[in-house]
Amino acid sequence: MTSTDSPTSTETPNVVVRVLQWLEAGYPDGIPPQDRFPLVALLRRRLTDEQTHEIVADLTAPGALETRGDDPITAAEIEQLVARQLHESPSPEDVARVSARLAAGGWPLADAADPTD
Repeated sequence: MTSTDSPTSTETPNVVVRVLQWLEAGYPDGIPPQDRFPLVALLRRRLTDEQTHEIVADLTAPGALETRGDDPITAAEIEQLVARQLHESPSPEDVARVSARLAAGGWPLADAADPTD
């Protein structure tokens, strides 16, 4: 893969850190199970596969979510959420609810598909 095929090494971590900060701000008490599918759907629309993988790795790291009071998200659950996204879409109500939480945390939902602006 060439350097033009993916974000630069300094760009990807910055995006990942910013997204994790938005998630923390939008969900200070943790991500409830009913918001996980629409959240993954929204993230996949805005991030590269590599960035999504890094965020999933951070969220599923041992102890990562327990410190935020959330039910742990397993790697298997994330894989199921991504597979589910390939076959169905979250409801408009679910997307609106999650979008509102992310917007409250500073996620630039009004922008185009680039969270790095």
